[in-house]
Amino acid sequence: MDTLSLDRLLIAAGAIPAFVGVGLGAFGAHGLRKRLDADMLAVFEVGVRYQLYHALALIGGGAAAGRLAPGPLQAAGILFVLGTLVFSGSLYILSMTGRKWLGAVTPLGGLALLAGWASLAWAALAAS
Repeated sequence: MDTLSLDRLLIAAGAIPAFVGVGLGAFGAHGLRKRLDADMLAVFEVGVRYQLYHALALIGGGAAAGRLAPGPLQAAGILFVLGTLVFSGSLYILSMTGRKWLGAVTPLGGLALLAGWASLAWAALAAS
């Protein structure tokens, strides 16, 4: 088996959370509507929204990989994946458990997502 190229890896890294995000969105809309209050359902939906946004960013980065600087693009991919796990993951757990301390963790994921966007811009500007 050959190693995955950066473009294929980024597209796969975006397609998987996009698939899961669509499922979580449906679960939130149909399975959680009667279980969570409106505020916690909104928190869950923010997690889904950001997961889907960053899944698309990964797919877009993969599609543009041949035109972008590979080092910063790889960094952007890692930051998008980690940021989504921490940001969206903490919101999912917060909404389902009510554990408010997770609200302090969520911004760390947001910082990783911001750093991912900065890395993506760097990848575009540093491309030769």
